[in-house]
Amino acid sequence: MAKKQQPNQTSAGTNVQKVRQQNQQAQQGQGQFGTEFGSETDAQSVRQKNQKSQQNKK
Repeated sequence: MAKKQQPNQTSAGTNVQKVRQQNQQAQQGQGQFGTEFGSETDAQSVRQKNQKSQQNKK
């Protein structure tokens, strides 16, 4: 016998709406720090320092 599936739930019984809401909240929380540090990093400077560091190891 097949179980009658609720319209807002998967066959495993997961509440789809609740999962979407949790994912959205997680994304919003990550946004506070996710791009903040990336924008403060000077990529060219980091590459030069890494290159010097590699040369000093040899």
